[in-house]
Amino acid sequence: MRPHASKLIEVVEQNAKAIAQQWYKNIKINPKTPAYHTMSEEKAIEQALSFYDNFRKLFATEKPFEDAFTLFSKYADACYRDHIPLPQVIYALILMRRHMWLYAEYQAVFETAVDQRHALESQSRMILMFDYAEFVIIDRYDDLIRKEVEEKSKALKIKSPLLSLWGSEKSK
Repeated sequence: MRPHASKLIEVVEQNAKAIAQQWYKNIKINPKTPAYHTMSEEKAIEQALSFYDNFRKLFATEKPFEDAFTLFSKYADACYRDHIPLPQVIYALILMRRHMWLYAEYQAVFETAVDQRHALESQSRMILMFDYAEFVIIDRYDDLIRKEVEEKSKALKIKSPLLSLWGSEKSK
């Protein structure tokens, strides 16, 4: 792992809880994330910490898409179960990235000109990770929605003959 990457990773690892709390304060009042307004602080912060705790692995892996797929499929499943609309899930993820980066900038992690160049490389890698995350979440939501629609359609087809019979008996 490159030294500049480890700076960002160290900041995230050492301050994951503080970053997650800042993120939570933002999504709790943000008009673009109303589904999170009623979510408990503990549950919301747990979502962010799950990502921040896996940050090193995602940042350093040789197979970023596969690892992102595993992590963010679980994240998408949990958000879907909680009935969080997809646009809000994606925006919350965008805010996770923003709060990580803002925290690192605020801590003056990248001070020198060389550090600034390394910061750009770190940012490129972070953007790639989040691009993968967004793709995986959207793809997983699509699968979950299709599955739910299929199940409901099957249920309606099963009920249709019964409803027809009930309707014909009722008219007698």
